[in-house]
Amino acid sequence: MITSIQNDKVKNWKKLQKRKERRKSGTFLVEGFHLVEEARKSEWQLQEIIVQEGIEIPSWCRSLAITEVGENVFQYISETRTPQGIAAIVSIKQPSEIMGNYILLIDAIQDPGNLGTIIRTADAAGFDAVVLGDGTVDLFNDKVIRSTQGSIFHIPITQEPLESRIKSLQKENFSIWATALTDAKPFHRIEKQEKVGLIVGNEGAGIHENILEMANTIVNIPIYGKAESLNVSVAAGILMYHVKM
Repeated sequence: MITSIQNDKVKNWKKLQKRKERRKSGTFLVEGFHLVEEARKSEWQLQEIIVQEGIEIPSWCRSLAITEVGENVFQYISETRTPQGIAAIVSIKQPSEIMGNYILLIDAIQDPGNLGTIIRTADAAGFDAVVLGDGTVDLFNDKVIRSTQGSIFHIPITQEPLESRIKSLQKENFSIWATALTDAKPFHRIEKQEKVGLIVGNEGAGIHENILEMANTIVNIPIYGKAESLNVSVAAGILMYHVKM
């Protein structure tokens, strides 16, 4: 059992809180029984299970490498207020290709809670894949992972420049919808399409102009009350369910 935060393994786990180290190692850390179980069920590679002393773990964990640690060590590597005492080191998995008729494209969303919620909603709405454009918060940020509630393991997600992906989708006869507040049509008045790529943009600035210009259709969500706008994760959810209905 590891009881010192000066242990080399502990130092390496702690480093995974930084994007650079996650990319360098090709791994990330997930916490909690639910997320660890979702990673396993979705056939992501679990390199190691980290368990706090005294915590009972599921029987399936015993087929994997397990490291027991003291409570002080688990608190040190945890990014949650009330850790459950179980975590896993997971290998980053890149989808081989993007397939399907409904693709969500994300332009520079920076709040990890928003990104995680949008991914979770895309999973629930039956979208086929998510593409994260430049300037978007790291997919393997702890808050993103927790906000997805496991959907990060269910739906293919890539990180790439949106311009090239939009061009390839249009060659495959996708209609590209983009959200904007001006020069846009109410979403419910747009004729449904068989293949849709939906772009949602940054919380404050919206979609970059060069990407907006590539869209086939600009849509908005009517505001009937006095609010200036909707949270991007709420707006994305409304539009994704509309597209799939």
